[in-house]
Amino acid sequence: MNTPMSSFTFNTTRSIQFGPGSIARLGALARTTMGTRVLVVTDPGMMRTDIVGRALDILTTSGIETTLFDKVEADPPEAVIHAATGIARSAGVDCVIGLGGGSSLDVAKLVALLAMGREDLKSVYGVGNARGPRLPLILVPTTAGTGSEVTPISIVTTGTSEKMGVVSPVLLPDVALLDPELTYGLPPLVTAATGIDAMVHAIEAYASASANNNPISRTLAIQALQLMGAALLDTVRDGRNAKARADMLLGSMLAGQAFANSPVAAVHALAYPLGGHFHIPHGLSNALVLPHVLRFNAATAHEAYVDLAPHAFPQLAALEGQDRVAAFCDALASLSRDCGLPQTLREMKISEDWLPRLASDAMNQTRLLVNNPRTVTEADALAIYRAAF
Repeated sequence: MNTPMSSFTFNTTRSIQFGPGSIARLGALARTTMGTRVLVVTDPGMMRTDIVGRALDILTTSGIETTLFDKVEADPPEAVIHAATGIARSAGVDCVIGLGGGSSLDVAKLVALLAMGREDLKSVYGVGNARGPRLPLILVPTTAGTGSEVTPISIVTTGTSEKMGVVSPVLLPDVALLDPELTYGLPPLVTAATGIDAMVHAIEAYASASANNNPISRTLAIQALQLMGAALLDTVRDGRNAKARADMLLGSMLAGQAFANSPVAAVHALAYPLGGHFHIPHGLSNALVLPHVLRFNAATAHEAYVDLAPHAFPQLAALEGQDRVAAFCDALASLSRDCGLPQTLREMKISEDWLPRLASDAMNQTRLLVNNPRTVTEADALAIYRAAF
């Protein structure tokens, strides 16, 4: 008997504008559809490039009054959100532009929401608690990794190490402006870590146990892995490879669309404590645990990994069944190693006595663990960390 397709919901950014040199359209986009008083949210690293200056010049030439917030930190704490929101309110801005990596985009999302003064940060943590409205929002990514420009998610560090998410369609921007040329200056290790992060998004979205796992997300995940599996090492070796950079940025966005609707799982859940306690960049945290989580999941996500493997690594099509799954895990570990990323927690100066604490903290990520294709206990998490050690 034929079984009808399950119901699902798919949301994404209203307008996606992609292409080399597309940053030149930023002023026109802001002026015609957003407003004339804009807050630009970015970080100190971006200020050391010419990208922020170019963007501000483009906006000013278009007759737009700009206010700059350039104090975004990696894994942004609540204090950064509050500071940026205060500046937005004081300046009376009518639009927010996020320019940079995932942290800058995440902060911009929350500032656009909170600057309206109708909600506070504490009340919007969790899924569906942010109601809006928000200020108009444009996101301009400068890394090919988070896909934040097409996700309804913002991650905040609370306290000293815990991370919490705000998840709501209200956070989806009005425009995602993707210019591959803005990623040319990324250092090789940042390129590698953010690229692995994007591949994790595609893999976890495809295999997600979420009830909203859907055919659109799975199709996007496949396309994302086809692009990024072929391009990542090329971008690490030659940061100005125009085709590879464009493929990585597009692949990252497609993976973002996929996991925005079919959520990520245990790789991210186990990565978050590494970032929270040791300030390891998010993409690298994912890379450190990725092959070990996939090997743990293989018993229940076998079919999904068999499907995905040849899209990321075409040579694996010659293998079948469990051999293909094992080779998929090994190929991801090899790609990370070939990109020059550290391979063990030990290399990150994490002592073995930390592993039980990491496992305990990972269990707090219930929003993510519920999506994993195999149930993860605290003992399982500890075993995964030991494998990664």
